[in-house]
Amino acid sequence: MWTVAGAVTLGFLVALEFAARHYGQSGPITNQVREVVFAPKSGGLLYAAMALMMVVLTWRERFVAVGAAIGIDLAFLVVRWAAGIETTGGHPFGNGALWVILGTAVVAVSRRTGRERVLLLKGVGLALLLMAGRKTGDTWLLITSKTRLTVLDQYVATADHALGNPSWLAGRIVTATGSIGFNFLDFVYGNLAVAAVIAALYQLRHVAVERRFPRHHLVRTFLVIGLVGPVFYMIFPVVGPIFAYGTGAEHWAEVSLWAPDMPPSEPWAVADLWPGTLPPVATPYPMPFDGITPRNCMPSLHTAWATAIFIHTRKGPRVLRFAGTFWLVATLAATLGFGWHYGVDLIAGVVFTLTIEAALRAYDQGWDRAWLWLVAYGATVFAALLLSFRFLPLAMAEYPWVSGPLLLLAMTSVIHGFVRTTARWEPRTAPARRPEPRPEPI
Repeated sequence: MWTVAGAVTLGFLVALEFAARHYGQSGPITNQVREVVFAPKSGGLLYAAMALMMVVLTWRERFVAVGAAIGIDLAFLVVRWAAGIETTGGHPFGNGALWVILGTAVVAVSRRTGRERVLLLKGVGLALLLMAGRKTGDTWLLITSKTRLTVLDQYVATADHALGNPSWLAGRIVTATGSIGFNFLDFVYGNLAVAAVIAALYQLRHVAVERRFPRHHLVRTFLVIGLVGPVFYMIFPVVGPIFAYGTGAEHWAEVSLWAPDMPPSEPWAVADLWPGTLPPVATPYPMPFDGITPRNCMPSLHTAWATAIFIHTRKGPRVLRFAGTFWLVATLAATLGFGWHYGVDLIAGVVFTLTIEAALRAYDQGWDRAWLWLVAYGATVFAALLLSFRFLPLAMAEYPWVSGPLLLLAMTSVIHGFVRTTARWEPRTAPARRPEPRPEPI
């Protein structure tokens, strides 16, 4: 299964590489190979991937790996400083973590055999998949911006009236908090992958002792969400209120990954309305948009990933449960307050995650009737949401007191079904039997 998964992943990366080259940009394979020597775009992600890989190592091997990564990074830093090489657009650290991951793969192939080799390669594979997920995501966003020349933001913004336009409200709140609120939410939003690795490390903490991975863990859900989610970006292209109804200038440096010299998107916006003025309720139509802004709103994958973290931290200690709840709430606030998403994007993201999580658990625990019905129901609700946003936005905006509760009820019904189905598979502790009183001697 791991061999097939590796072959499919490699073929997918090669296809994305060719697609990116078609549009004159480097693809995920090239970008990842460059980080062996050049300054990486995300040093924190590389160290998080190394930490994920280290779950298969002993404590002594972990200390050696961390020391080697730091030493290699210091060597790169000294060489760049001596040569006068600037790290503009990249981080000064992270190369060492990538070298350690690749070195572990070499050790596994050349110095290990049998189950030990397989275990080490699985750890390296998880680390590489986490890094490849980031690179493939960038390429997917490039493809959406180049192939989907029109966007459906007017449909989604009209449907969002049913929820009271939460992005406009959250945007005003974040603006009122100034730089403190903005920087705090920006840190939470940008380090979602690091939070996921922390939760995954707790789930995988016994791998080095048991010499095997658990049947189901957070990394699997994260990767499947990242693989399946962008497909719907192609089906339902949306750029978000900050671009469709605003200038987008506040976030342009973060979004312009492939054409940094391209001007912001003012000419393409409907009007400069976000977050000060609510969009009017009018007949929506597909609107043309620029060829650089990602169409990455429907569903909200940041909401999906934060929901997955929340689900997988429910069985952890109190501090981990608190962290999972905090990251979910803060991510929802950031996605809305920064103008990246509409409210209906978040509802679709929650339903999408629960359906993916149910399918993965059903695969592990057996496709009985309860799991089958839950996956089918979640997929049906998700499809119904997309269809209603596309074909019924005016009716939803004109009758918000009906459509709004129905949207929340649809999401809540999937949550209830997931909780009830999951509870059937949780191990239950039988109550202790009370000892019978012994008869007194006559």
